[in-house]
Amino acid sequence: MKKVFLPLITVLFFATSFYKVEDLKKTTTENQLKTQSQDLVPISEPKSTANYAEEIYKAIGFDNINQLQSDVFAKAYLGFTNLKKEGKLDQDSHLLTICDFSLSSAEKRLWIIDLNEKKVLFNSLVAHGKNTGEEFAQKFSNTESSLQSSLGFYITETTYNGSNGYSLKLLGMDSGYNDAALQRAIVMHGADYVSEDFIKNQKRLGRSWGCPAVPRALAEPIINTIKGKNCLFIYYPDNQYLSSSKWLKTEESI
Repeated sequence: MKKVFLPLITVLFFATSFYKVEDLKKTTTENQLKTQSQDLVPISEPKSTANYAEEIYKAIGFDNINQLQSDVFAKAYLGFTNLKKEGKLDQDSHLLTICDFSLSSAEKRLWIIDLNEKKVLFNSLVAHGKNTGEEFAQKFSNTESSLQSSLGFYITETTYNGSNGYSLKLLGMDSGYNDAALQRAIVMHGADYVSEDFIKNQKRLGRSWGCPAVPRALAEPIINTIKGKNCLFIYYPDNQYLSSSKWLKTEESI
């Protein structure tokens, strides 16, 4: 009986040991796979300029001020980003000024936005050129003595005191559209005809000789905020300009 019992115990021992080893291997493999899956970090697609523009726009509060259209902001932000990429703006630049000349001159159609803080610093009236239109802007030019506004992206430069008081030089960045701005003395300045009283009397804002003129009381604080290499965008839904400006090209279209 002992001779039969001993071999049986031996067989059971080895069989049990085999299953324990297999269980251990299985557990170890499962733990390794679990650890590897935890170490795997999903790779997200890099955000596009349009994604960033949408996020910033949604975060900006337009309470109690005129709301800037999202598509206008997206175009302005795209140009701002492209100007940065080409070194036209400093990498820490975070101020974006937008004039939407598709709107009535009786509306506050200028916005100065702090992109870091995601808030509007100024929302103001702004004039277009005498020969650009009456209440609404219609015609634009890059020509000397045209008395018309010029579309496109500008880089703000230095200030000076001239015939219109405290003024800000603007460097036009769109070839053929506003690159004659300095030559034409297209600058930002204050003007008495940019006021609510003028609108009440004339049913429209006063007009400049092509300069983006602002209310006299706001000229100094606005100019001091955006002077020194910041971005200004004068927008109008001109298809020729929008399709040809190098600053409005996306990475996919370059």
